[in-house]
Amino acid sequence: MTPDRFHAIAHRYPALRIAVVGDFCLDRYLEIDPAHRETSIETGLPVHNVVAVGAQPGGAGTILNTLAALGIGAIHPVGFCGEDGEGFELRRALAARPGVRLDYFLETGQRRTFTYCKPLVMEPGHPPRELNRLDSKNWTPTPVEAQDEIVASVRALAPDVDAMIVLDQVDVAGTGVVTPRLLDALGSLAAARPKLLIIADSRRGLRGWPPVVFKMNAVELAALTGSAPMTDFGQIERSAVNLARQNGRAVVVTLAERGMVGASPDGAVEHVPALPLRGPIDIVGAGDSVTANLASALAGGATLREALELACVASSIVIHQLGTTGTASVAEIAGLLGSPR
Repeated sequence: MTPDRFHAIAHRYPALRIAVVGDFCLDRYLEIDPAHRETSIETGLPVHNVVAVGAQPGGAGTILNTLAALGIGAIHPVGFCGEDGEGFELRRALAARPGVRLDYFLETGQRRTFTYCKPLVMEPGHPPRELNRLDSKNWTPTPVEAQDEIVASVRALAPDVDAMIVLDQVDVAGTGVVTPRLLDALGSLAAARPKLLIIADSRRGLRGWPPVVFKMNAVELAALTGSAPMTDFGQIERSAVNLARQNGRAVVVTLAERGMVGASPDGAVEHVPALPLRGPIDIVGAGDSVTANLASALAGGATLREALELACVASSIVIHQLGTTGTASVAEIAGLLGSPR
């Protein structure tokens, strides 16, 4: 793709309205300075002295961060947080992103705020080194009242957005935003509004999801289709095409260092290779960057191949940002498109 073609697509971004439905969490970073070593008098254990604390939206919030970096005009997060300190931080971090509208973001005392707490050892001349994470999650089913509010929000937003991204991030089914009730609502919306772009991604796989645009990796594709693990491009492409035809929607398969495959319901298939590495990498956030860029590009008038190309460039930028869940802006994508690769 040429930089001029990218600018023609990105020129539409400020007019786009995109809903992000899913499990928003708080990414909290604790920066530890190993120069301040101590031993606890009470326990005799090493003390990690935190010298700086940062926070940003994670989970579905990582997708939102990327949409904001791309300059999407209106971003509607649909999810929930708890009535706790982490929820306060999460709402504040979301509200600080340009274009974000919090009208459909639920605060509830029936849930804790989903939080990834990441201690990072910061040593001069070295990339940040992450210690054992401290996570806060919900392990019980999402209350019916919260489910009803989420479903009502999705239905209210559907007529007014250009695209809807749905991310299931939780480990235990039914404990987050994506529940059987929400999947039923998405199926009804997809049938009633076939031109509405809905992109789905789930860390537990997309089995049982309604026919929308599926984004997954090769392991998830094999699990969904009941196949053995796939490594052959031809097999991956055939499987993706069959699934796209079955759903009547595009299927995108990420293949890490081998790039991405995209299949259309008409049988067309595209493979876009990954960009070469340019130094040390950190893959956190790469998949969410792909999802956000696919949705933005397709909603902005890109073809499937063009959307795959932009997603590959954006993910290449993100993986070279160490110690954080990175994003890629329009200027950064344009710069890498215009540079020798």
